[in-house]
Order: sequence, then structure tokens, then C-alpha cells
Amino acid sequence: MTTDPRIEAVGAYAPRFRVSAEAFEEAWGQFHAAGVESKAVPDADEDALTMGYEAAARALDAADRAGTDVAFLAFASTTPPLAEEDLTARLGGMLSVPSEATRHVFTGSTRAGTRALDAALSAGPWENGGAGDDEGESVGLVVAADCPRGDPDSDEDHAAGAGAAAFVLSASGNAAVRRRAEYATEYPGTRFRRSGSQSVEGLGATGYERQAFTETLAKAVNQLDLGVRDEDGENGAIDAAAVQAPNGKLPYRAAGALGVDTETIRRCATVHELGDTAAASVPLGLATALAAGDERILAASFGSGAGADALLVESDTGDGVAAETALDDAEAVSYAEYLRKRGELTSGPPEGGGAYVSVPSWRRTLDQRHRLLAGRCPECGSLNFPPEGACNSCKTLVDEYDEVELTGEGTVEAATVISQGGAPPEFAEQQAQSGDFAVAVVALEGPREALRASRRSSGEERSDDPRDGGSSASVPAQVVAADPETVEIGDAVETTMRRIYTQEGVTRYGFKVRPQGSN
Repeated sequence: MTTDPRIEAVGAYAPRFRVSAEAFEEAWGQFHAAGVESKAVPDADEDALTMGYEAAARALDAADRAGTDVAFLAFASTTPPLAEEDLTARLGGMLSVPSEATRHVFTGSTRAGTRALDAALSAGPWENGGAGDDEGESVGLVVAADCPRGDPDSDEDHAAGAGAAAFVLSASGNAAVRRRAEYATEYPGTRFRRSGSQSVEGLGATGYERQAFTETLAKAVNQLDLGVRDEDGENGAIDAAAVQAPNGKLPYRAAGALGVDTETIRRCATVHELGDTAAASVPLGLATALAAGDERILAASFGSGAGADALLVESDTGDGVAAETALDDAEAVSYAEYLRKRGELTSGPPEGGGAYVSVPSWRRTLDQRHRLLAGRCPECGSLNFPPEGACNSCKTLVDEYDEVELTGEGTVEAATVISQGGAPPEFAEQQAQSGDFAVAVVALEGPREALRASRRSSGEERSDDPRDGGSSASVPAQVVAADPETVEIGDAVETTMRRIYTQEGVTRYGFKVRPQGSN
């Protein structure tokens, strides 16, 4: 007997920087994104892939799962960092997803997030492909991340925000997608991005766009047969409605056609604080509602062209699902800083490109850069990162280290600030966009308890054996999400995944560190 996949846990992430509607109005004399109070701004080293990692890592943590449990991985975005490359290979590597796991990429429409969720629900349950948890259960992982942009002073750019949501799916989840429906009809020109362009456009035909949005969504939602409507024409017992939000006004205009009231939409709306998050818009709303414990949720996504998805999600109890979100840690930036982080006010990378590292050479370091794989010296038990050559502690030349995955948490041992003009050429563009940054030597912790348990089970534990101590490995890393002048020795930090730099058109991703508990 098989059980359809259910939502076990959710994760959500938004960049910490926010630019306000007032900042736009001061710059342009008006603000075109009705209902948007602020919007999230990716830092210079963030993109849809790194935001997707942030949301996925949080969802896995909330579910108490490891990446090795994942048998199905889906990634959805209208703004993938590369137009042609299977980004699930990189995302899966960052999360330690098994190479044999099924993978899919969804793009080209703001429906991509719900399309990915629908595909995962149709594909499960998963009996192999992931290593499985202690009970042998593999899971699905659906990730939606987006950071749309438009031409300066366009309606689309005024609304464009950023964010990501992720869902862990398993047979033991607390929330189920009870009904699914979709609808498509021809409405060209409502929202589009031309080949080779980074900017979303529209025709500015407000009535036409509103008709496409409302009609398409309503035709999808009506197929769900949500039950008898009350005297006001509203569907009963819908606690929250996650509706596509290209701005902060359009989803509320569609409320009547969808059979819900505006407060039901507002309950899980993220557009007012984060802006238009495109393919992540409905997934973020759904994650917010599930995290809040809402029991009956409507999720309705719209993609230009036009098509719509509608899902009825029901939670078994008012406790919702396990959730770990990072949406509220906000730091205001000015409009000029917003343009700078987008790269609008920089001169581009310097000539020469900095120290050259070939792609094959970089690939050989991915176990360290993505998965924090260190080595334990078989002679003295000290951790070495990277695990090669002579041991840093006892100086013994080691042929083969015992593999150890660092925890990703640690303490600053030394720190300095790289000021304007002081960055190596490969980091100059990032510095031009983000300003001064801190670099630290961090003692990243080893898996102390896991090592001790292993030695106890084999009868090897000795209280005086340094190999039982877990210890730490000293690692250099760039510090993000912090004022560089405030980073001090002894600060507790954790790793995250960001862009390092780009050479030959290939972006190198790797770990950086940030203060523990920040985003």
C-alpha cells in the first residue's frame, strides 16, 4: 500500500535588505507598485540559487532531515542564474542530495513554483533514489526562488522583490494537497521577458491584464469545488488564500471571483513586505499559512500567457507543519544602495579578472566548498581543512585522512576588513556593489557527538584520546549579513552558501559565514 506525499515541513527565506516605497517615490516622484510597502533586495553575492539553498536548508532542518534523504528534487525560478544549465546539480551538491535522485527544473512562468509542487506530488512516493532516514523513508524537496527585475522606473521594477520557499514532502507529513486543478487560455502580452533580457516587461494595458489574471485564476479555482458559498458568495472554511501577487493590489481585486474575502488573502500575503517574488510568490504564501497553523488553505498561482494552478491544502491539526522561516530580519537601504547592489552603478569587473582558477580545479574542491568535508588525522585526531598533505597539528604527512563533515557552526578566531580598493580583482565587482566586507578565520566545529557515539558502539572510546574530542578546523571565510566593522574574535557564526565570483562565464559558489541566527 502506498501513501501519497504530504507536506512535512516548510522553509522560507528573504534577503535581509529592504528598499521602501518611499525611497522609490523620492527618486522618481511616484511609486507604481500599489500595496507594496517595501521589497526585498538580494545582496551582491545572492541569486535565485543561493536563496533556494537558504529555504531548502531551513525546510530540511525543520523536518530533521538530511539532504541524503532526498529522492526527488525540484527547483523553480523565472530568474535562474544561467539560462542553460541544470541547476539542480549545483543545488543538490550544496545540500548533499544523492546523485541518483530524480531532479527537475521549472522556469519560464510565475506558475513554476506550483508546477514544481504538482510534479512532486504526482511523482511520489519515493522508494529509492535517496539514502532515506533511519526508517528507510525517502523524501521529496521542492524549492521555489525568484528575484525578478524590470527596467528602472517601470511598473514591474517598482514591484520586483525577492524570496524563496521550500517544502519537504513525505508520507508522514501533516498537510495534504487534497485537490488540484489548472486552467489555461490565450492572453499574450500580460507579462513577458524577451530572450537575452533580464527585465520583465508588460504592455501597461491594465484592464486587459486584470481580466487575464482574474478569469484564469477563477477558472482554475472553481474546478476545486470548494463547497457551498455563503450569502456573500465566499467559499466557506478557507483559513488563508495564497494568491499570486505581481503587486499588492491585484490579488485583492480577484478575491470575489475566487470566492474568498480580502482578509483571507492578506493573512498569508508576503507581497507587502517582500514585493513581487514571481515563481516564489504562492509558495511563500503557502509556507507562511502552514507555519501559522492554518488548516484549510487555497493556493492559486498565475502565469502570463496565461495559465493558473489551484490547490486545496489541508492540515490535519491546528499545529500546522514544522517550519523554519527567515522573512522578518530587515535592514533598510536607500534607492542608490538598491541600484548599487543590482550592479547599475558599478563599472563592471576589472581587466585581468584576478587569480585564475580553472573550472576543473574548482570542481575538485567542491567537497570542501559545498559540503564542508574535512579530514581527521589518523595519528593525532586533529581536523584538517582541506584534508590533504601534512597534518596542521602534528605535521605528520598523511596519505589518507578519515573523512569528517564539519557542522557548519563555529567561532571567529581572527578578522579583518577589506576596504575599497583592497579586494583581489576577482572580488572587486562584489565590493563595488556591496562595499567593504569582513574576512575571518573561523574555527568550524567537528561532529563531536557523532564521533563519540561511533567510538562507543565499537568499544574504542578512551577519555584521553584526542580523537574523541570532535575538535575544530580553522578555515578562512568571507563574512556576510553583518557590519564588517563589528565582527570580533569569539563571535559565533554559521555557514551559508553564496556566490564567490565569476570567471569565464562560470559562477563559483561556496560557503561564507554569517552571525548565528541571522539571514
